[in-house]
Parts: sequence; structure tokens; C-alpha cells
Amino acid sequence: MASRKNLANAIRALAMDAVQKANSGHPGAPMGMADIAEVLYNDFMRHNPANPEWSNRDRFVMSNGHGSMLPYSVLHLSGYELTIEDLKNFRQLYSKTPGHPEHGYAPGIETTTGPLGQGISNAVGMAIAERVLAAKFNQGDFNVVDHFTYVFLGDGCLMEGISHEACSLAGTLELGKLIAFWDNNGISIDGKVDGWFRDDTPKRFEAYGWHVMEVDGHDPDEIKIAIEAARAVSAKPSLICCKTIIGFGSPNKAGSHDAHGAPLGEEEVALARIELNWEPAPFEIPEEIYQGWDHKKAGQVQEDSWNQKFADYSEAHPELADEFKRRMGGDLPADWAEKIQEFIAATDAAAPEKATRVSSLATLEVISPLLPELFGGSADLGGSNGTEWSGFKPMRANMYDANYVNYGVREFGMSAILNGIVLHGGFIPFGATFLVFSEYARNALRMAALMKIQSIFVYTHDSIGLGEDGPTHQAVEQIPTLRMIPNMALWRPCDAVETAVSWKAAIERRDGPSCLVFSRQNLKHQVRSAEQIESIARGGYVLRDCDGTPDAIIIATGSEVELAVAASESEALEETKVRVVSMPSTTEFDRQPREYRDAVLPPEIRARIVVEAAVSAGWYKYVGMDGIVIGMDTFGESAPAKELFSYFGFTVDKVVEAVEKLVVSD
Repeated sequence: MASRKNLANAIRALAMDAVQKANSGHPGAPMGMADIAEVLYNDFMRHNPANPEWSNRDRFVMSNGHGSMLPYSVLHLSGYELTIEDLKNFRQLYSKTPGHPEHGYAPGIETTTGPLGQGISNAVGMAIAERVLAAKFNQGDFNVVDHFTYVFLGDGCLMEGISHEACSLAGTLELGKLIAFWDNNGISIDGKVDGWFRDDTPKRFEAYGWHVMEVDGHDPDEIKIAIEAARAVSAKPSLICCKTIIGFGSPNKAGSHDAHGAPLGEEEVALARIELNWEPAPFEIPEEIYQGWDHKKAGQVQEDSWNQKFADYSEAHPELADEFKRRMGGDLPADWAEKIQEFIAATDAAAPEKATRVSSLATLEVISPLLPELFGGSADLGGSNGTEWSGFKPMRANMYDANYVNYGVREFGMSAILNGIVLHGGFIPFGATFLVFSEYARNALRMAALMKIQSIFVYTHDSIGLGEDGPTHQAVEQIPTLRMIPNMALWRPCDAVETAVSWKAAIERRDGPSCLVFSRQNLKHQVRSAEQIESIARGGYVLRDCDGTPDAIIIATGSEVELAVAASESEALEETKVRVVSMPSTTEFDRQPREYRDAVLPPEIRARIVVEAAVSAGWYKYVGMDGIVIGMDTFGESAPAKELFSYFGFTVDKVVEAVEKLVVSD
């Protein structure tokens, strides 16, 4: 039987070999954390290589994602469909093993990590999801939701501000099934971190309310005792501070930044093999090592045992079992489509005139009872964001029968936590703040889009319409830059009906995240036909039309739609044929067939005007060089909203003037 030392050395060897072959990568962290990974996976992790999606598996996150060869090596060694050829193709085009762990590439990779601090924040989301699902579905002796979330993280993760946000909340919520391992090696790319990072990390986490231990990260016995102790602490998340040597086994580069972000070099790899007493050739693993790591049989036994428990649970609690399977499968309730359409029709009939943030709250009041998987939250602005519907139940320490999180002033942490909740499964989560504060959260939004996951980001106070709080709080550039994120759907509805449709689109979307952008100020209801209501979901549609071929087309979103309609109906344009297009989602409109887009925006009609209280640059793809964009190309000012719209040129006269200019020039 292979010794623990040799089982860990298999990780070190594969990490050295893959990085060397790619001539690119980070061998130091996998070599330094190999002993921790060996103990965790071989003594504690509950998982099934034959079914990486087993719902009750333990989750593992490599937050210091540059050390990606550690999870790749462990997944290969323990029996996942990740071959030695996949490891040889590390960092190569079309491989399952990119430079940082990417969700959806290799089986067993729970989340995309790389931007430091986001992995630990995703893990907090996974731990939240586990606790809330357990509170909902576990009954008596039937603990059908009962697993841990384990995280490896490094000094860089701890330096990033997002780790403070997420770990503070994790301690407050007493997430006892979250266990993190700090790779305390004192090295980053620039060298020894004590020149710029001297935090007392154990005391910091104790202050958060975590259970903290310190161990020798190369002593398997100490590591095992610490994990057992952490698992026994139910009311606190745990941080195991592991003193390690980066690049462990490299005789000339261990303990230095030379082992961090570059191949060791052929000569040093050969010397490390001697130092580690590792005789196999590159990418060769002895059979006894594979046997020592193999988890296929044990993992199947673990899942089979759970399957039997769930079968018994299904007999005792059939409705809960069916609901659990539906939610973990990502299916919407059978009556969803019918009920949401009824609500949209009823909203249109009621013709409410209200702020779209208020319309959003009205939508939540209706859809929340239909969707028990809807899991909300706000970064300290729940009342302003309109996210605290009448049935919301905030999560508190040891009060996990909840459907909402008060995230506090933690926009970045909230957004990364949302991603972790989605990745865990069983929920459709949303988190809210003012639109301007999406800037704090931007990289987590990018990760959601990159992973193609269903995070919903709710943003209110969407423009200079915020008013007196002034330019620091008035969103100007945020809408167009959010639209620029690949695979991000952004909706800016103009009234209550479009608001309901935008929520429907976000709930039904499975291939990426959505931003729902709502106004502070009241907006008029727009009269539509049934066909027009159906067309809202296509992102852009003809809201007001003229007889025959239009002379000009006005395109608008959100609060500016009513302005566009008013301009088209003004006496000054009585002799001009004007079409008004409401475009709540350019991203969805762009996905429509060419025939539909040309029907809404006929290519031959070059007299086009866009009206949106945001930076104008992105709209020229719709209006061309001949068109006019009435937008915001400066920051705002502090004043009442109506005065600001007039001051910055969002008036009927300005829109009419633009139409007349283009029609005359034609």
C-alpha cells in the first residue's frame, strides 16, 4: 500500500510535469498543499467520480485557482473522467485543463476560480445553499441534505477585499459546514508577503466568529485531527491555517517566489524527483498510487447509501421528495408559464403608473409563492430596492428556514455568493443594490457570465432620475458597460408590464445571468396589444407605429420610453410618420432572427434617434453614423429628477428637434 507521502507526491509530480510541458503555470501551490489535499480527499471527502453531479456530494473549491494542477491531479487520481492525456494538455487549446479551473470544462470542478477571493466567496454561497435546503427538506432522521463545503485559499485570497465581505457574513450566519484551508506559505509573485501583508489572520477570523486552528501543512496527522475538529464544530465556519512551503520538494526553489508562477525548469524538476524520492518518469503513476487514490468504488457506495435513504424519504415524504428533485433538476413548477402569463395580462389591464422598482416588488409578491426556489437578498437597501416582499424570511444565525439574505453593505461579496448559490443547485437567487454600485461587484458579474449561470442581479435607481443624491449615486456609464459583458442579459423596462416580462425572462433563462435595471421615479403605463406584450420578450418591439413607411424611428428604454412616445405624438410631428421602438433588452433583441430585427428596424430607414439617460456610445450600432443619440456623456448633478432631465436635454423639444433634423436632412 502506498504511503501518504507518496500519494501526496503524485500530486507534486503531476503538477511539476504538466507545468513544465506547458511551459506555463504555477507549480508551487499544488506542491505546497499536496499533503492537505491527500488527507482531505482520502479521509473525508464524500463524492462519486462516476457522478460528479450527485446532489449530496461534498463541494471542493480551489480559491487560489492558479494552483489548478492540484484539483486536476486529484480528480484524475481519484477516478474522474480526466485522463493523463488531459493533464498533458494543461493550458492548451480545447483542453479540459485550462490555466485556472473553469466550471463546465472538467468533471468535478465546482466553480471558475482565478480572480482571487471569489472562490472562497462562492463557497460561502454553497454553504448557505446547503443550510437552507437542509432546513427545508430534512425531516427527522432523513438528512437528505448533509454535506460540507471545503475551500483551499491563499494569501492573495485573503488580501482581496471580497474575502473580508464574504467571510464576515459566513461567521455572522454561523455556517458550520464551511471549512477553509489557508495555504500560509508567505509567498506571492512579488516575493515574501511580509513586506505588504502582516495581518494577524487567525485573530481576524476569530473576530468574524470563525473556529480557527493552526497546523503544520505537511503533517498528515495534524491535518486530520484539525479536519475532524472542524467538522465537529456546528455553529462556526472553520479556518485551518496550514503552515506550508511553496514548491515543497524543489531543492533550489522551494520557499521562494521562483516556485510560484513559472515552470521549475527541467533540471530542477529532475532534482525535485530525487528530493521526493519519486522514481516514475513524467506523467507516469504507479498502479499502487492509483489504488491508493481510487475513490470510484467508495464513492458509489456513498451515493448508493444516500439513494437508499432518499428512496425511504420519498415513501415517507413524497411531496417533499418530488419538490427536492424538481428544484435540484432546475425545472420550473408545472403551472409557472400559465400563472406568469396571467399576471402579465392582469398588470396590463390594471395599467399602473409607478416606479419600475415598485413594479418589481409587485412582481415578486406574485412569483415568490409560485417559486419556492427563489432566494432573494439586498446589499443593505432592501426597502429602496423593493426586494422585501411580504413573504420574505431573512436568514439569521441558526435560523435557516429562509428565502432571503441581508447582505449588508457588501455588493461584491453578495454577487459572488449568489454565484455560489446557483452553482450549488436548488435555487434561483437574486441580489440587489443601486445600479451605480454594480461597479463594486463587476468581476463577480463577469464570472457569472463566463460560467453561464443563472444569477440575477437587481439594480434600482438607474439614472439621473435618482435626483438629489447627485453624481456619486447617479448611474451614467453602468448600463452600457454591463451590456458589453459577453453573455450578460440586461433588461431596462419602461413600465410595470415590461418589468414583469423582464422577471419572467430572467427566471426562465438557464444559459447565463441577467441584470434587471429599475427606476426610482414613477413611469407611465404604455398601452399595448396582446401581440405587442408577447413581443416584449424579444428585447425590442414596435410600441407606437404610423401609417405606411416611417420617416423616422425613435428607440428608447426605461424611463425615456414615455418621453419618446410623447415626442412622437406632439403637434410638431403631426406631418411626420414616426415609429417608436421600446427596447428593454438590447442583448435579447440582438439574439433575434435577422428577419425580426429588420421588421422592427427596417434597414432602409436611416433617420433613427435613441433616447436613453446613459452613456451614448453603444447605441451607434442601431442608429449608424447618420443617427442621433440623446444620452449622457457627462456625469450628473445634484437636483430634483425633473430638473435634471430637463437640464441634460431629455425633453420632448429635444427629441422633436432631433427627428426634424434627420427627416429634413433626408
